[in-house]
Amino acid sequence: METSLEKMVDPTLAEMGRNLNEAMKMLEDSQREAEEEREKKKYARKDIPGPLQGSGQNMTAILQLVQNLMHGEDEEESQSHRLQNVGEQGHMSLLGHSLAAYISVLDKERLRKLTTRILSDTTLWLCRLFRYENGSAYYHEDDREGLLKVCKLIIHSNYEDYATEGFNVLHNKPPVLYISAACRTGLGQYICNQLGLPISCMCSVPCNTMFGSQHQMDVALLERLIKDDIECGKLPVLLVANAGTPGAGHTDKLARLKELCNQYKMWLHVEGVNLATLTLGYVSSSVLAATKCDSMTLTLGPWLGLPAVPAVTLYRHEDPSLSLAAGLTTSQPVEKLRALPLWLSLQYLGHDGIVNRIKYASQLSQRLLENLRKLSSIRTSVEDEFNSPVVVFRFIQDHQKSALDGAQYQTAAVQESTKDSNEREIDDALNRWLGEQLGQLVPTSGVDVVELEDEGVCIRFSPLMTAAVLNTTPEHVDQLAKCLKTKIPILISTLQLREEFKQEVYRTAGLTYIEDLNWPGLGAVRYEASSEEPDPEKQLLAMEKITTGLLKKLKELDSDLIFSTGPEFEGEKNCIYVGMVTDNLDVPELVETIAALGREIEESSKLLENMTEVVRKGIIEAEQQLQKANEARLLEEGLLRQLPVVGSVLNWLSPVHSSVQGRSFNLAGGSLESTDKLYALKAQASEGSPPPTPTIIHTKHKSPGQKLFRRSSRTSASDTVSETSMGHTEEMEESQTITETTRLEGENEVHKSPTSSVQLNGDLEFPRPPQPEGKAGGTSNDTKVAHQTSEPAEAEELEKEDLR
Repeated sequence: METSLEKMVDPTLAEMGRNLNEAMKMLEDSQREAEEEREKKKYARKDIPGPLQGSGQNMTAILQLVQNLMHGEDEEESQSHRLQNVGEQGHMSLLGHSLAAYISVLDKERLRKLTTRILSDTTLWLCRLFRYENGSAYYHEDDREGLLKVCKLIIHSNYEDYATEGFNVLHNKPPVLYISAACRTGLGQYICNQLGLPISCMCSVPCNTMFGSQHQMDVALLERLIKDDIECGKLPVLLVANAGTPGAGHTDKLARLKELCNQYKMWLHVEGVNLATLTLGYVSSSVLAATKCDSMTLTLGPWLGLPAVPAVTLYRHEDPSLSLAAGLTTSQPVEKLRALPLWLSLQYLGHDGIVNRIKYASQLSQRLLENLRKLSSIRTSVEDEFNSPVVVFRFIQDHQKSALDGAQYQTAAVQESTKDSNEREIDDALNRWLGEQLGQLVPTSGVDVVELEDEGVCIRFSPLMTAAVLNTTPEHVDQLAKCLKTKIPILISTLQLREEFKQEVYRTAGLTYIEDLNWPGLGAVRYEASSEEPDPEKQLLAMEKITTGLLKKLKELDSDLIFSTGPEFEGEKNCIYVGMVTDNLDVPELVETIAALGREIEESSKLLENMTEVVRKGIIEAEQQLQKANEARLLEEGLLRQLPVVGSVLNWLSPVHSSVQGRSFNLAGGSLESTDKLYALKAQASEGSPPPTPTIIHTKHKSPGQKLFRRSSRTSASDTVSETSMGHTEEMEESQTITETTRLEGENEVHKSPTSSVQLNGDLEFPRPPQPEGKAGGTSNDTKVAHQTSEPAEAEELEKEDLR
């Protein structure tokens, strides 16, 4: 590279090439260290930003700043946000932008010759590649701008006085622009806004509903619309058709539409991803008809993986003055340099490179289509199964698949449109989740989610738009099909268990089922607190607190289910949303656990509130009693004993034994008690801690390593219901037996040692007289008692295990 640059005649061009090569290495490899030049700042001003102060920054520092803005200063962040690999052909495109800036400084005559050569070469190559004879080209950054210039050309052609009279000539006979309903959203409104036309000049043509593809323009209806507009005194001037719709990639009946446009003297403009197949050796007849249209827009950047190359609109028109008036041609040499990046890139790729890239993308689509045919629950929406660069598919339920087998595509679509709306919304939610999962698991595939009018939410694979940029390989396509195959059983099991989960929630007290058809999961449930709070705001806060605690406890459980609060903006409040599940889910156990956890949190909340109120009242009562005790002590000791010096002397001469007694607060009873009884009880030997309180939640016995809410095997629906009801009854009886046994054992322990009742009460001690020395050291005694109580505790655990 360096040797070839040194041999160049123009030293400035060679220097620019070396600088660009060095800059690309610096930005992509991230291996050069930034060197900042720090000089003494002259003529410093406080209102001037830092990078502009002083004598300026060198090239290395500026490129380092650009790199930090592109990738981030953190190394881990730079790895996750790294740009796509543009390759050598991308470097040629980037070099074209730098060359365009350099060439623009040449003298006018040399600049005119150079730009004319570049523009004519690029236009000739594109017309030959895409089979568009005798065409002209307009290069533009926005892919909609070419159609906009074409509309101006049509208006100038149909209204002779438009250049001088303006919109006045449109008033008597307004133009009509026809656009397919399957075109990209907002295209018609954009054209009307840019041209200053009313929205009434735009007519959306519906697609077929009975015959043909559901994404093709209805030609018969279009002809009726044209006749109606002519009868109303309007002038049909333009028809925008698709060779590959933005959603499903279907092609309109271009040959029939061209005949219709010739009949009514209308302009036919075609756009779409299927136009890329015109470069191949074999082209379908439906796409080949696009070569006879009046204009077409090509987006070569994503098709060939070329960054920053302009879109191209090829058109045919005989009057160059009207093309100049419409802005399709220009006399400014600098604007002609827009074609320079494309001129360099096409030469670098060559004919074989261009054809191979487009053929490679079509082969990826066929590979995915072959894998999808093996999956029973996937339905594809492909116009040409042998040569379609776009694959659209969606998950459907088994009964829908059986109804669709053996039927024609249009009949299937009609059946799809007549099914229940609720079922349609559920399927859309599941397909949206499926598309997001596939995009995250195989990001190099470039799949995305689209919503089609008749079919609903679908997953689209369009390698012509993504494969060259993402470097998609056949292995990535196989990985995509493999991930899809693993997700289908989860979708099927979730659909099967949604109704069971709904009915189980209805049968459970304290739970309310929330119908959310847009949630791609098992369902949503709300725990209804039995609160008698009259204030709705406080009641809502209490419910939010319970829901938050319930969600936290569910996430802490050892299960592979996903619990959340639902969608961020559209979800119901104070609900628990359960995500996707597998077929071995124990739905009754899941619902029972949610209800039990909700009751536990609610009871704990009530206990805490009651305890808080009891403690508050006890503190007030204790303060009152302490105040009375201080007043009594003041009366008993006298006023002189309260003086600092005099009181000390009197207490030394005549000590006074205080009669103030200590107090303890009983949390269970909520009352103040004397500490005399407490000291007497603590002096005795303790028999250990009380037995543990049995928990509210009672789950089934799980084998080691088995997650919660999982069954060993799925059985029939009747067996599941019977086993669930019987198991639930046995568990309730077992739980009651354990609770009763534990309660009796606890009472026996209390009768044996009164100390246990004191410990359970959780007393709060208040100031009391000093403890006698003989009762201070009880450590060894307590340790001995703890060893003695270990054997009864083990016996108790064995007894509970036998009950289970």
